[in-house]
Amino acid sequence: MADPLETIDSPTGPQPREGALPPPAPGALESRRPVGEGGFALRTRGIEATCSLAAMAMGWGIRHALGRVGDAFRSAPARRQRRTDRSLRSTARLVRTLGRLKGAYVKAGQFASVRHDLVPAATAEALVALQDRVPPLPFETIRRVVESELGAPLATLFPEFEPTPLGAASIAQVHRALLPDGREVAVKVQYPWVRASLAADLRMLRRIVRLGLRATGRQVPDLDTLLEEFRSGLVEELDFEREAQVASEIAANLSDDPQIAVPAIVAERSSSRVLTMTYCRTLKIGDVGALDARGIPRDEVLRVLARAYAKQVFADGLFHADPHPGNLFVVDEPGASETPRVLFVDFGLSKRLSPALRSDLRLGIYALLQSDLDAFVQRMDAMGMIAPGAHEGVREAVGRMFERIREQGGALGVPGRAILGLKDQAKELLRETPGVQLPNDLLLYARTLTYLFALGDQLAPEVDLVKLSTPYLLQFLASED
Repeated sequence: MADPLETIDSPTGPQPREGALPPPAPGALESRRPVGEGGFALRTRGIEATCSLAAMAMGWGIRHALGRVGDAFRSAPARRQRRTDRSLRSTARLVRTLGRLKGAYVKAGQFASVRHDLVPAATAEALVALQDRVPPLPFETIRRVVESELGAPLATLFPEFEPTPLGAASIAQVHRALLPDGREVAVKVQYPWVRASLAADLRMLRRIVRLGLRATGRQVPDLDTLLEEFRSGLVEELDFEREAQVASEIAANLSDDPQIAVPAIVAERSSSRVLTMTYCRTLKIGDVGALDARGIPRDEVLRVLARAYAKQVFADGLFHADPHPGNLFVVDEPGASETPRVLFVDFGLSKRLSPALRSDLRLGIYALLQSDLDAFVQRMDAMGMIAPGAHEGVREAVGRMFERIREQGGALGVPGRAILGLKDQAKELLRETPGVQLPNDLLLYARTLTYLFALGDQLAPEVDLVKLSTPYLLQFLASED
């Protein structure tokens, strides 16, 4: 989500303060019918989504047919260009349609944007827009959700509540507000229908995926597992109470580092669909011009970020899995030019690596460091990355990647900037090697690291993230959890 929240007051979350707001009366929330189950019947029953997608598909068909007729009167180069243009326009319409539908459809687009083993590169690139550029809902709809969830008029809960959101994403949008005791807060409000429509939306998405695979002739051996991982991840993101707990746990894990900040949850103004957090002034972490104008050292910002993620991934096993520039900020405060603080927001997409996956990762990384191709492929198999009967082809493809890594000095010898090149090779491996697939947990892990290296290349390319992360990596390899 876009824009800023403040640091916690305690590793375990916000502590009671003098003059703190009283919580809603016991039972007040339970007695109210959640907004969305009655007022959005067409959406919750899947009718609106079906009609929108059918209209889009019909438009595609008509434009494709007319285009084929027009192509007959053009030269071969002109036909190729027109087909490319039609494909780009069709993808843009798909992005707009998914953005309007929000919820599971936007999440599916986001998911597809990083599934380089399943989605063509041009389509995946266009779907990236769904990460943080979704049209917001009208203010009156948001007002009804907040009042229904928290059991009081909006003006009582928040004397000031800005109608224009700070940002809008797949399942919620964030508004700046003021509490009666004067604290500035950011209020994350879930779209009213997303829970009630989830079952219908997932049924429709399952049909679309199966039709798409059939039309392209692609095979996904564990499709049901993949779809179940998508569903369970979305259910987790819809639970704001879980998000608050994760934010507090990650804050506690990182509390020894004074340069890392995590939002404080205002529990008395939060529920499973409304999440209220303290707010502060920030600068976007990717806004190089603003950071330079404030005299904030970008290399130090990157070092803080590297420490935070290395500890989360390698030491804690619980990490913020959505580090795009809309979820990371630098606190705009006195002293930021000397000791900048990095602020993490939006913990809906977070991941706790299971002990089994951590063990397989440890052994896989160890095999990579030793250039042990057989052991690495064995770990891939243990993590469910190789379809039955595909081992020989996968082994050959991975062997070619190992050779490229050896040419660059080995895994720890690869400079941080070169990791982005290896990422492209990994995409090629996934896209062009039959039988290779990524479990969702491992996908989030890989995507998080990819985001970080890309951000590092933008902020301070002279800083080597591999070297900064090496101490944590070595501790991870030596541990036995």
